[in-house]
Amino acid sequence: MFSKKYRNIKVLCVENEELIRENQVDYLKHFYNTILEASHAKEALEIIEKQKPQLVITDIEMSDMNGLEMIRQIRKRDKKTKIIVLSAFSNKEYLLDAIDLGLVKYLIKPIDHETFYPILLQSSKEIIEEESPLLNLANDCIFDSKTSQIRFKDKNYNLSKYEADFLMLLYNQRPNVVTYEQIQYKVWVNNIMTDNSLRTLVKSLRKKLPKDIITNLSKVGYKMEEIP
Repeated sequence: MFSKKYRNIKVLCVENEELIRENQVDYLKHFYNTILEASHAKEALEIIEKQKPQLVITDIEMSDMNGLEMIRQIRKRDKKTKIIVLSAFSNKEYLLDAIDLGLVKYLIKPIDHETFYPILLQSSKEIIEEESPLLNLANDCIFDSKTSQIRFKDKNYNLSKYEADFLMLLYNQRPNVVTYEQIQYKVWVNNIMTDNSLRTLVKSLRKKLPKDIITNLSKVGYKMEEIP
């Protein structure tokens, strides 16, 4: 169910075909109070600069700039905005380019409600949780994302930047698995993640958390379990 607290999330819809854009906006109005519109990339970037939408839904093919290039420009200034790409193109080059841009999802048109709605719901949930600094990891374990501090069983633990970023990534994706590729992009960013550095980080973090809250899937990645 779409919570009322998600309605105030600001959404930008970027689509150069007017009829398609109108249909998308009409659909999104069922869930959000504020829907901004742009017909091309330059207009979208201006809106993002001034209005700072939390969720951007964009096409790839536009008259003035490729949608992926627009997203690269967004990412130079902002890593947090949720971005969903809706495209008629599924060629390998576009898909590979999209991997490094931290997208919520790359969806191939036409898109139905059953596919789109859960993605909007998850994106909205993550936006609200990221804006609130206190995250409930378990009944006796709180993570303050603002101070990068865990409070567990009346003890406080300070996290390194890598530990905090890794924990946030697992939390936002739970109960899904976070792949090694996602960890490299989201946590290590411009540095190289080695197997040893990741294992050391996880070992250190597990000492500050409830037992078995972080699990490893061999050759795939890590996930955070939902512990009551």
